[in-house]
Amino acid sequence: MSPAHFDYLLRLADNPLILGQRLAQWCGHGPVLEEDLALANTALDLIGQARLLLTYAGACEGKGRDEDQLAFLRGERAFRNWTLVELPNGDFGRSVLRNFLYSACQLHRWDGLQQVRDAQLAGIAAKSLTETRYHLRHASDWVVRLGDGTEESHARMQTALDQLWPYTAELFHDDAVENDAAAAGIGPAASSLRAPWEATVRPLLAEATLAIPAGTPFLSRGKQGLHSEHMGHLLAEMQSMQRSFPGARW
Repeated sequence: MSPAHFDYLLRLADNPLILGQRLAQWCGHGPVLEEDLALANTALDLIGQARLLLTYAGACEGKGRDEDQLAFLRGERAFRNWTLVELPNGDFGRSVLRNFLYSACQLHRWDGLQQVRDAQLAGIAAKSLTETRYHLRHASDWVVRLGDGTEESHARMQTALDQLWPYTAELFHDDAVENDAAAAGIGPAASSLRAPWEATVRPLLAEATLAIPAGTPFLSRGKQGLHSEHMGHLLAEMQSMQRSFPGARW
C-alpha cells in the first residue's frame, strides 16, 4: 500500500471523526429533545464511519495501529480532516448548515467511492451513503426552515453561511494525494465533486432565501495537516482519557 493510499484513507476517516466529535458536544444542549437526539445519532453514525475507515487504514498500514491508536494517539498535524468540520459549533442554525454543506459533498463522494477498485472501501462507502442521505435530508429541512423563517433566524443563517462558505473551497481542491488516489482508481478527484455539490446546494439555499457569498482566494488546508486554532482544543478534549491513561481497558 502506498503512503498516498494510507493518507487518502485518513482523509476519509478524519472528516466524520472530527465532525462526529463536534456534534457530540450538542448532546444535552439541543434546542428541543428531538433535535438533541437527532444530532447525537448523526454523531454516532459519523463516528461509526470513522471506525470502519480507521480500522481499514490501520490494517493497510501494517504497523499494528488500530482504530483507537489512530484516533487518540496522533498529533494535530497528523490529522487530515477539512478545516470546515473542526470549527466551533456556534448556534444550532450554524451546526445544521455545516451538516448540510458537508453531507451534500459526502453524498456524492460516497456514491463515487462505491465504484472504486478497492472492494472494502466500496463497501464502507455503500453503508455510509445510506446514512448520509438521512443526514442531508435532516439538515436540509432545518436550513430551509430557519433561512426562510423569522427575521432573526434568517439573519443568523446568513451570517453562518458567510462564515462557513469560504471553507468549502478546500473540499474540492486537488492536491498530490487526491490526484494519486484518482489515478489509482481508489477515489474520485476532489474537483469532480464540485459541480454535483453545487447542483445540490444552490437550489436549497435559494429556497432558504440565503445569498451565496462571493468567492475569495482563501483556501484552508486542514487535509494537509495545517489546522485552525480550534483543532488543538478539540483534540485535547477528544483524546484526554487515552492520553491520561495510556492503554487503559474497560
